[in-house]
Amino acid sequence: MLKCLCHKSNRAALLLALVFAWTGLSCCESQSQPSALSNSTAATPPVFVAPAPGNPQTLVLREGDTVHIVFSGAHSLDNLQTIRRDGKITLEMVGEIKAAGWTAPELEQQILKAYGDQLVVKEVSVTVQISVFKVFVTGAVLKPGPIISERVMTPLEAVIEAGIDHEKANLKKISVVREHDDGKTETFPLNLDAVIKGKHTKPFILQSMDKIYVPEKFSIF
Repeated sequence: MLKCLCHKSNRAALLLALVFAWTGLSCCESQSQPSALSNSTAATPPVFVAPAPGNPQTLVLREGDTVHIVFSGAHSLDNLQTIRRDGKITLEMVGEIKAAGWTAPELEQQILKAYGDQLVVKEVSVTVQISVFKVFVTGAVLKPGPIISERVMTPLEAVIEAGIDHEKANLKKISVVREHDDGKTETFPLNLDAVIKGKHTKPFILQSMDKIYVPEKFSIF
């Protein structure tokens, strides 16, 4: 009889210990969940941010860009080239080749193709040293024309650089015209007035050679 009672009491104690352990584990899990939720909320990106510079490997080369060309098996051919207005560069032994319109890896292949069997080691590296970011601003601005920068600009920065004519400029109806390499043209409407006032707007990233048009305000007089 005594042995039976002891066995039952030990069993009850074991069950009670398991219940306390399960309760403590549940409390720990419930406390960790709000922390994960708060971290995901804090990571929400801002509504309007300045665009980051492009990846050099996918950046399309333009007139005015400077590239460093290195030949692994013939360092005497290494040189620094600035792409001319006609989009070309001049290389020793092969003369002129087109550079504008290619990415750096694509230009590497064009150089290898131009040299052909003249290179023993078929390995060329092209590194973008200076990338000229160029856009055009026209319309109701004080200084219409090209805007040249060494970094990517926002539409607002480009318009400010051109000089805003506050009496005439309709900043709510900005247009960005973009010409693609295949000849197609896209037009993007922008509301820079909303950006200036800090309202929620969709970020827009300019590309080199974009054309920004600032219309005049409508007036019946």
